Amino acid sequence: MAAAALRRGELVVFPTETLYGLGADATAAAAVERLVAARGRTPGKPILVLVRDLAMALAVATEVPAAARRLAARFWPGPLTLVLPARAELPPALTAGTGTVGVRVSSHPLAAALVAALGRPVTAPSANPPGAEPPRRLAEARAYFADAVAAWIDGGTLPGGASTVAAVEDGRVRVLRAGTIAAAALEAVLAEEGR
Repeated sequence: MAAAALRRGELVVFPTETLYGLGADATAAAAVERLVAARGRTPGKPILVLVRDLAMALAVATEVPAAARRLAARFWPGPLTLVLPARAELPPALTAGTGTVGVRVSSHPLAAALVAALGRPVTAPSANPPGAEPPRRLAEARAYFADAVAAWIDGGTLPGGASTVAAVEDGRVRVLRAGTIAAAALEAVLAEEGR
């Protein structure tokens, strides 16, 4: 039912490994605009997406550099969002003019099943308006969005926190947002290549 709603361009709230996310078909400009209208968005702030695997990441990214592939091999599925060069045809709100897109493979089985059922990348910003408390329970997300969302997937109470957002530049990792995975753990994976 949730995947069908996404195919119709509607919004879905679903659990991830950290918080409830607000989902739209990341490849459909009208759906992404609907998300921005419902959630609100800070100008210049891109919207991260969930993918099934590295192959699906290439639906939104022009490439996945070798260093990013090593990080993905170690930390996906899980709370690591990799910032990659974006495909030019993506909905503009997804990249917010940055030329990049944040991509993650979720370790939550319901999030993974939703992406697999749609067969395309799904947006996954936290299901709250900017400045509001990110929801760990479905009822909290319902209070924010009510009728703006077509389908709700209950994953119980989630642990909270945030994914680590990282970019790989010249073979080095740069953490853009601290999260569950420490920068030192990311750096250690890239350092292994030289051993």
